[in-house]
Amino acid sequence: MLHLEALVVLIASIVLYFNQGFGTLTFFALLLAPDLAFIVYAIDQEMGILAYNVAHLVAFPAVLIAVGVVGDWSAGVQFGLIWLSHIMMDRTIGYGLKYPDDFKHTHMQNV
Repeated sequence: MLHLEALVVLIASIVLYFNQGFGTLTFFALLLAPDLAFIVYAIDQEMGILAYNVAHLVAFPAVLIAVGVVGDWSAGVQFGLIWLSHIMMDRTIGYGLKYPDDFKHTHMQNV
């Protein structure tokens, strides 16, 4: 059910993104940006897990989208929808927030 829920939110965020007339190139150029947290993981495992989890927490793009809508700031909506799409794409295929014992141990596999 969690994978299906993530897929629905992924589709909704993509539909909303393109419905607003935002660019395809920007979408695909930034879609994998949250995974830059892997760089931190390569340097320090504990900090890398924290960086990955912060970059993959739904609350941050949700706030960015809300601020963008309320403040009439289209860039906030645009980047928030790309960020949310990335997170939901990951969760659709089973990636989730990481536990400190192992990078492959996520909240999506232990529900």
